[in-house]
Amino acid sequence: MKTAVITGANRGIGLELARQLVDRGYRVIAVCRKASPALKALEVQVEEGIDITDRDSLRELADRLSGRRIDLLVNNAGVLIPSTLENIEDELDNWRAQYEVNALAPLRVTHALINHLINGGKVVIISSRVGSIADNGSGGAWGYRLSKAAANMAGMNLAHELKDREIAVGLLHPGFVRTDMTGGRGDVEPAEAAAGLVERIDELSMETTGSFRHANGETLPW
Repeated sequence: MKTAVITGANRGIGLELARQLVDRGYRVIAVCRKASPALKALEVQVEEGIDITDRDSLRELADRLSGRRIDLLVNNAGVLIPSTLENIEDELDNWRAQYEVNALAPLRVTHALINHLINGGKVVIISSRVGSIADNGSGGAWGYRLSKAAANMAGMNLAHELKDREIAVGLLHPGFVRTDMTGGRGDVEPAEAAAGLVERIDELSMETTGSFRHANGETLPW
């Protein structure tokens, strides 16, 4: 049985990914700060009390998973806080918070669990097309856009550096999903988005490592 680790698995897309990967036969380890009743109802191993922006917390996670081999690591946890250029000086803490969670945390979690990952495994970063420079047609969402662009670069770097171990890295956009993070707005439900993401994860290989794709299969521009 393959093992998948998912961050931010207590709600939204992460919760649906946990549910659907269990249905696919994965042993799922759900990582979060605080488990939700919905997560506790799933047949998964819950590792709560983990702050993915904190060094000691990440070390604790690695220790908790001592001896476990990970086939798939899904860096799903994210944060979206509205931001504007006009209020940059008043909002910088929010910009930094998004950078910590959306860009640095996927890299830090991967680093913390690197020795748990099997050769030939997979690492996924749930990114967003708003991190695409070529696709930016509206501006705005400064902190979120910058953090997701940085996440894409982190993923590409990982794709290069993990090639020797044949670990494929994928950057995936779930779509505009109706979750708490989007205030219930969006084009798709979490279950539909997660289903597309699982298909893209299945397709991920060393031939496509470092690719930036929509959950619907579309290749996204950088």
